[in-house]
Amino acid sequence: MTFDSTIAATRFGTGLSPVIEPPWDVDGMLVLLSGPDRAAERLPITGMAGTVPSMRDMQQATRARREAAGTPRQEVTTEALRGLNREANAVRGHNIRSTIARGVIAQDGLRERLTLFWADHFTVLAKNSAQRHMLTPFVSDAIRPHVTGRFGDMLKAVVMHPMMILYLDQSRSLGPNSPQGLQAGRGLNENLARELLELHLLGPQGGYGQADVTQMAELLTGLAYDADAGVIYRPRWAEPGAEVVMGRRYAAEAEIGTIHAALDDLALQPATARHIALKLAVHFVAETPDAALVDHIAGAYVASGGDLLAVAAALLEHPASWSHTRAKVRRPDLFVIAALRALGTRADALMALNTGGFGRLIDRPLAAMGQPIERPIGPDGWSEAAATWITPQNLAARITWALQRPGDVVDRLPDPRAFVVTAIGPDAPADLVFAAAAAEKQADGIALVLTSPAFQRI
Repeated sequence: MTFDSTIAATRFGTGLSPVIEPPWDVDGMLVLLSGPDRAAERLPITGMAGTVPSMRDMQQATRARREAAGTPRQEVTTEALRGLNREANAVRGHNIRSTIARGVIAQDGLRERLTLFWADHFTVLAKNSAQRHMLTPFVSDAIRPHVTGRFGDMLKAVVMHPMMILYLDQSRSLGPNSPQGLQAGRGLNENLARELLELHLLGPQGGYGQADVTQMAELLTGLAYDADAGVIYRPRWAEPGAEVVMGRRYAAEAEIGTIHAALDDLALQPATARHIALKLAVHFVAETPDAALVDHIAGAYVASGGDLLAVAAALLEHPASWSHTRAKVRRPDLFVIAALRALGTRADALMALNTGGFGRLIDRPLAAMGQPIERPIGPDGWSEAAATWITPQNLAARITWALQRPGDVVDRLPDPRAFVVTAIGPDAPADLVFAAAAAEKQADGIALVLTSPAFQRI
């Protein structure tokens, strides 16, 4: 393996920077990854339990407005709900700015990329206005603390998190033969069970069948979220009897420990190792990755019992990861983060953006590029296919951003002759170096660099 600092910073990080040194070796990258989370310390994001307004606050205000309809209290309750919505939108905006800023200023770009990868792997969506400001707290609670821990621990944190329970309607799932199921005449909701097996764990080729989905759904019955009590387990909702998932039998006792045991077992399935290895290789290296690379990552996963630091090391240590072929296209959020990073944007400039400035710099451009913030189409998250992002419409939005926005958050645009090396590295293509130097206007030279294939591809 031949280490390359530019590849380390771009393919496995958030880009090159004029003020942050790129990594110098794999060992150094892993030391940073296993050390303190400096970006989160500098730009904290509160978890769901500490986020105000809470979902309970939002639900109570919504209920109060509904009950006051047509009464003298209608105007008061409506304004109270509007006030909470404004607060929630402010929290959401702060959290998204913090997420972007972390990528822009992080010394440890690999941690930011892994956090984004795992957040996408365990995609959740907000189903109403009371939940929108809780998406980033979900990542802070269930994803980021576990990117160097064991996959099984991240999995349990995700499944037991209110946002995943709410997104996949787990609170509505009743054991058909449970006391509550018999009384209500309702039954299973298989959403969480199906997405766990197909997307999060074994993968579509993982060897499970519909019987495993149904048995997993029965095993999950009882798990629910209540705005007042939080995540709870309701034995009266649990399907009685033992379940068999992927050939393993789980105890008939209705208790949350049975769910934990099943998740631990599924996390260690060889098919899970293979599915995760393939997804990592596709995300970081190539849409059709080297089979030996996938095997190597999967082997490290199995040998370590799902230790994600060991998995990251396996990704970084394989020669196929360091190919000079730029096989991946930066998706829109990574494009914007890398551009801001290459411009030397300061975190305080990003955090100081008002709603209008944030909309012009981040929110509306990402939507125009095909990646509306926190709104992927479904539970499988954002596409890894270059063809998804490199369409005429999406490319036009990238060009518009590169021409109009770089001056929004820096006091002075850099010299394009220096910027081409800052943004792309010492091996920037000669024709691009010439074009940047020949640009009539400074802004045009910056845009040429940012819209070049050498910057778009990693």
